[in-house]
Amino acid sequence: MVIKGLKKISVVDIFIAIIMCIVIVITVYPFLQVIAISFNDATDTVRGGIHIWPRVFTLNNYKEIFTSNDNIARGFVNSVLRTVIGTVLGILCSAMLAYTLSRKDYMFRKPISVLFVLTMYVSGGLIPEYMVVRNLGLINKFMVYILPGLLSAYNIIILRSFMDNLPYELQESAKIDGANDFTIFWKIIFPLCMPVIATVALFIAVGQWNAWFDTYLYAKKDHLTTLQYELMKVIDNAAAGVKAADINSQGLKRVTSNPESIKMAITVITTIPIVCVYPFLQRYFVSGMTIGAVKS
Repeated sequence: MVIKGLKKISVVDIFIAIIMCIVIVITVYPFLQVIAISFNDATDTVRGGIHIWPRVFTLNNYKEIFTSNDNIARGFVNSVLRTVIGTVLGILCSAMLAYTLSRKDYMFRKPISVLFVLTMYVSGGLIPEYMVVRNLGLINKFMVYILPGLLSAYNIIILRSFMDNLPYELQESAKIDGANDFTIFWKIIFPLCMPVIATVALFIAVGQWNAWFDTYLYAKKDHLTTLQYELMKVIDNAAAGVKAADINSQGLKRVTSNPESIKMAITVITTIPIVCVYPFLQRYFVSGMTIGAVKS
């Protein structure tokens, strides 16, 4: 019996379906393995052979993360604050600068664009960066998480490329109606750039959420700690505990934690917020990446 409305399946379609299934398995398998190891017993993980399902299920890895460090909750709050504030301010500043560089009547458009591109190839280094942060008085200040990374040349180029593709007649007609530059940007350009803005916002948010090295360098106070920095300390403590157990030749100290299990559990914890946010930005992310990359 032939079902109406169904087209004939060719050999090419079957081949493409098989290839796509293989790609899905290759893509999903590492994530499933990370989750399985995070829920597997630490001593059993040492044996290896964990694939997509934990062999000895336990929550001890997650319990150790949240009980071995008292600053986890404070670090989580600071990470959320720096992610939200840094993303909002980064988008606004980058979009305004990109709009200025996209203006065809701006005489310094090309020199400043070249200057920003050069910063992507040449870096001042860690010591000059530290000296700048120190001279600005940002050491042990919350704004050290926001101001140094407020602008990114890569994000500005993406935003400017998208704005270059917008019809310039929109700005000209708005000027005829008496709109100033800020009104044109806020009411016309900014709403039209939502796809690329969502893309850049995801870049900034992921960078802010995963950052920990700036905490290590510039923020030594406990009230400024971040989640990623505290989780890095948990990994170091777990590795130190295993090393101490290995040194104990009498076997009096049993290994109850494994750096690999702790690392996988931390990976799951840090990935969940981004995974929860990404579905809401996915439709903007794809169009923003394709349209924003048309012109350089």
